[in-house]
Amino acid sequence: MAAGRWLCSLALGGLALASFLLAFCSGLEFIRFLSFSAVFRNLSGAQPPEARVEWSGALQDPRVLHPLGMNAGLVLLFIVQHSLMASELVKGWLARGFGVLQRSLYVACTAASLQVLIRYWQPVAHGPYLWNACTEPWNTWLSLLCFVLHFLAWLVIFSIVLVFDYAELMGIKQVYYHCLGLGDPLELKSQRAVRLYSHLRHPVYLEFLLILWAVPCLPLDRLMLAILLTLYLTWGHGLDQRDYEYLRSQLDKKFLIFSREEQSHGPFLMRSRAHKVA
Repeated sequence: MAAGRWLCSLALGGLALASFLLAFCSGLEFIRFLSFSAVFRNLSGAQPPEARVEWSGALQDPRVLHPLGMNAGLVLLFIVQHSLMASELVKGWLARGFGVLQRSLYVACTAASLQVLIRYWQPVAHGPYLWNACTEPWNTWLSLLCFVLHFLAWLVIFSIVLVFDYAELMGIKQVYYHCLGLGDPLELKSQRAVRLYSHLRHPVYLEFLLILWAVPCLPLDRLMLAILLTLYLTWGHGLDQRDYEYLRSQLDKKFLIFSREEQSHGPFLMRSRAHKVA
């Protein structure tokens, strides 16, 4: 009996870990797709100006319409998957069918939809730019500025994800708690925290907007991607006054803890500095 339970826990842990690895690799691919490709080569690649159609004829040219339609379908596929599987009805079905692996399945499906989006994305090679600063004398300095902005935005995103319990977001913590008989980790959180999590589905709203729009060149495919994801992020960003009050209280607690630690270590630091001066 104990051996069977151990094997079951091992299998659940392996599936959760596989989901995490798929999500991690897909996240790295998504960073390359959104940032590095856009900043250094942009999503449509470098094309001479004479090879591109004007705005007046862009939406009548099959070379523009076909890839735009394909890309729109890929983005909508990701949005439908990401939203549908996050609904309470579907989550209930998945919980009854997959149990504690419900979150891991959601993460794996999200990673798979991202992989489809990245690998089947069609550059609009002959479409116009909304703006193009990839020419002298702006190409080097503006690309460097965009790279710095993207780097800082991703750094903030990773920091926020860690604060929001990365293991729980990836579904690993649920499996770990289940194997130890501790129940659902969300049940151990306060009601205010659970309410915040239900509203704050996209805690990195401004950072993602910066990544989507802060690019040196904005061709049609990137423009459509930025518009659709901006609308989706705006729709999913539903904080209210009670959520802001909870966030403010948590921030005040962090500052209070920091100030107490500083006060407790203050005399020691002053003596240490005095000793060094002497």
